[in-house]
Amino acid sequence: MWVLRQLLLLPLLAAVAFAEDNSIEFMAGLPRCGASFSDPNKAFKIDLNSNANCVWHIQRSDNQTIRLVFSYFKFNPSSSCETESIKVYDGPSANSPLLGQVCSNTDAVPVFQSSSNSLTFLVTTNSVALTRNFFVFYYFFSPETAIENCGGSLTGPNGIFTSPNYPAAYPEFTYCVWHIQTTENSKISLEFQDFFLELDQNCQFDFLAVYDGPTTNTGLIGKVCGVSRPTFESSSNVMTVVLSTDYANSYRGFSARYTSVLPSPPEPDTSLTCSSDRMTIVLSKAYLDSLGYNETHLQLNDPSCRPVTADQVIFSFPLSSCGTTKEEEDQSITYTNIVTLSESGNIITRKKIVQIVAKCIMEKNSTLEVIYVTENNVIQNTTSVGSYNVSMSFYDSDSFSSPVLESPYYVDLNQTLFAQVSLYSTDPSLLVFIDTCTASPQSDFGSITYDLIRSGCNKDDTVVTYPPLEHYGRFRFNAFRFLRRAPSVYLECDVLICDSNNVNSRCTKGCVSRHKRDTSSYTWKTKAVVGPIRLKRDRRAADHLESLTRTDAEETPNLQRYSFYTLSFLILISNIIIVVAVVLKYHNKSLSRYDYQKIQNSY
Repeated sequence: MWVLRQLLLLPLLAAVAFAEDNSIEFMAGLPRCGASFSDPNKAFKIDLNSNANCVWHIQRSDNQTIRLVFSYFKFNPSSSCETESIKVYDGPSANSPLLGQVCSNTDAVPVFQSSSNSLTFLVTTNSVALTRNFFVFYYFFSPETAIENCGGSLTGPNGIFTSPNYPAAYPEFTYCVWHIQTTENSKISLEFQDFFLELDQNCQFDFLAVYDGPTTNTGLIGKVCGVSRPTFESSSNVMTVVLSTDYANSYRGFSARYTSVLPSPPEPDTSLTCSSDRMTIVLSKAYLDSLGYNETHLQLNDPSCRPVTADQVIFSFPLSSCGTTKEEEDQSITYTNIVTLSESGNIITRKKIVQIVAKCIMEKNSTLEVIYVTENNVIQNTTSVGSYNVSMSFYDSDSFSSPVLESPYYVDLNQTLFAQVSLYSTDPSLLVFIDTCTASPQSDFGSITYDLIRSGCNKDDTVVTYPPLEHYGRFRFNAFRFLRRAPSVYLECDVLICDSNNVNSRCTKGCVSRHKRDTSSYTWKTKAVVGPIRLKRDRRAADHLESLTRTDAEETPNLQRYSFYTLSFLILISNIIIVVAVVLKYHNKSLSRYDYQKIQNSY
């Protein structure tokens, strides 16, 4: 029904506005640039082109004040205040005191008020060929004549205000300003239950303007008129609302309600890291500032544990210290500590007490890290994943004091090997139990395998397991090799971690047949891999082969050098023989050419 009424009213309002628009005096750039007025009120349009420099004077003999409203203005969009503006002077000429100016970037509906009965404004434009449009109206009034229910200060968390005379028609030449301010750190939401002002395309005649802040000079959120139900929201706890009307066509106005809106609580800027032996909580200073606290207001369950402060506030401590509590549930152990934010040394406080609950949950194949913030029963969670730190090594004796560092580990067949699984944690109540150990000739355990230990039971005759000792699981066995000449042996062990306080945990039961296993009585399970193990005779064979290869490699260059020298000598001898043969042949030919001749007797 409300929508139908509005649809019926809109054509009527448009017709009335069109009639008023036609009654407005139009002042083109030609033939006049500027004018002088003495009317008690006037509304007019101004259209100017480039290079304008026009002055308007408003003056009247009555001892009244002038209110001048530029309800619409359109400059060259690329212009600046230095090249294009409207300058308003408080007096009869441009030499009077400057009240203010209007430019293309003015973020307000400019309204000026003189201190006397005269006022002057100057419009200048730059050289860009473009039509500039302005709508101006002014009226004389007496400041001492107040309109009832027009403007004021509203400071409650919420409230209702209406236009003058609502629901009757508002007065002509109304200018009301409401200043709304709510509690600090809040915003203001403004809604209209009823809204009915004069309608025109640019809201030039009657309008309501809403500003984001304490003044009407800047921060315009919106300007509205006609029939609607607009809503507005400020960015702070201050808002300004202006109602301005001209001399004709008054309607019933508006009824508005404002409420303070508290901002959403800040997102917790915190992080938690859990390892086998430590818990690390990191908080940003900006997050603490948003709650009204700093690092001096923080404490763990044990107040003597203090944070390290730099760019961030960091608590880092062993799992079994600083008042950390431990709770075992099925297959997990949860370590919990709480960072409390509160003022100390005061009798009273008006700040919220905030608790940041940090939990390291050790379960199955990972460590689940949980941190959440409690504030007035609101819980916000963040999670991440880590793991226990477990390793397995061989040792040279049953004292388990000197780990074997070489890899591969070369041993003699049937030599006793000592293996230890180590858990790195500061919680002294944890136990390590070796549930299953499997050997394989390949590191991926994808081919044949051989069980040394299965479900805590020794499957190889040479295996001896040691009783659980705090963070260590130990056993020994005799070295072997796989048939078919597989050179390496790898070990993979399933490791269980239990709470020693639980006398019924899997770690205390030793060898259990598979169908009787209780899978819920251990805290955490992981795998540890070590290897390869190789026999020393394989190493000696490999060393011998390497020695032969190295000897061959060393002899090959000598042989090559000997062959080269022999070949060179043979070639030299061949060349000598050829030369000798040639010389002899040549000599023989010479002798045959000069044989002895008998000398004839001259007698």
